[in-house]
Amino acid sequence: METSYKGTNKLIVGIVFGVITFWLFAQTMLNIGPAVQDDLGISSSILNIEISLTALFSGMFMVGAGAMADKFGRVKLTKIGLVLSVIGSLCLVFAQGSVLLIIGRVIQGFSAATIMPATLSLMKIYFEGPDRQRALSYWSIGSWGGSGICSLFGGMVATYLGWRYIFIFSIIFAIAGYLLINGTPESKVAAKDNKRFDFGGLFSFVIMMLTFNLYITNASSIGWFSPVAIAFIIIFILSTVIFFKVETKHSNSLIDFSLFKNKAYSGATLSNFLLNASAGTMFVANTYVQMGRGYSSFQSGLLTIGYLVCVLSSIRLGEKALQKHGARKPMLLGTSIAGVGILLMSLTFISGTFYSVLVFVGFALYGLGLGFYATPSTDTAISAAPASKVGVASGVYKMASSLGGAIGVAISSSVYSILAAKGSFELAGMSGLLVNVLFVAIAVISVVITVPRESEHALPHTI
Repeated sequence: METSYKGTNKLIVGIVFGVITFWLFAQTMLNIGPAVQDDLGISSSILNIEISLTALFSGMFMVGAGAMADKFGRVKLTKIGLVLSVIGSLCLVFAQGSVLLIIGRVIQGFSAATIMPATLSLMKIYFEGPDRQRALSYWSIGSWGGSGICSLFGGMVATYLGWRYIFIFSIIFAIAGYLLINGTPESKVAAKDNKRFDFGGLFSFVIMMLTFNLYITNASSIGWFSPVAIAFIIIFILSTVIFFKVETKHSNSLIDFSLFKNKAYSGATLSNFLLNASAGTMFVANTYVQMGRGYSSFQSGLLTIGYLVCVLSSIRLGEKALQKHGARKPMLLGTSIAGVGILLMSLTFISGTFYSVLVFVGFALYGLGLGFYATPSTDTAISAAPASKVGVASGVYKMASSLGGAIGVAISSSVYSILAAKGSFELAGMSGLLVNVLFVAIAVISVVITVPRESEHALPHTI
């Protein structure tokens, strides 16, 4: 469905409001768990389940929602996501036990799965050139900025107003986003036939992603080769085989693997996966300074303020660098700076206040690098995708973020926990952080190999 409509600032603000309903509000549950547990009287196991559910469901259904956005309408899917956000937040506001809490978190996961690829698709369709890069910068500010400030925001609201008010604010932003987006012309792929949606592919993909996520997030506690873990591996392998068999025979497959024939798209997606895998840095660094250095959670939180400031301030810088130099240079610079920041934090053998300074500077550099990388990478990914497949391409790109984060946190936290259990906090902290340095180093290599040297080379339409 083609229109002459051009994106406006009103649409950008509406989309950003939609994005932060997840990154700013839903993600605060990572930081307000104890307050929720005390208020509702739930067990720590239930709390851990509900914390992980939103990211789990968003990751599983991101690609399917992107394909649905292409087929049924990107504006429609964005609105559905905002409505789901309101419903999920209402469940949390009125929760008196574990039932509504879990239901609300699942619904929030579906909300994020529909909003992320659909809004990225609208950026591709309704904005061009520098205007699209500017719009993507604000999208990234909503995403990276929301995730960066959610800890501080959640703690303040939970302390002074109560944790339920976080989700009241989320409802307000979701409604405002809906009203701002309302009236935007629909964008979807023109139907050439009546081919059914690939529900078989979606089902096998969900099983594949579910078992993979359950293994990655639980293997360290249940045992990497325990009977349950092995069962997850077997189901994952079988569902993967079924998925690829279904997709290669289906004329309207869920994922069009020809997308990955484009080196720019593959490079942006792979480096996005690897850079998000370095998210374990947050867990390891904060845990180490509390366990190994005796910091309180508040003190360790103060060390991350530089991250928030730098990630927010550098996103627009990445956009300007993209416009001047193309995507390759700012992506390389961003990943390299992030790696240097993590490397500084890994110097746990340094004692005293100087190490705290290194952690503060390291977090600042980490945020600077991520912010510098964000817009060039996202623009490369969606620019390289044809308009008819931009929803599913956006879904795969964002799924890479979720998978990378889950895998990275699982691996680096496992390395830290194993070594910390032996009483060596310094070695545990160093090793866990060096794992994340390795992820970033591979990300740098992937950018060097795959991302074209000139920005215009990232815009082929031959997929």
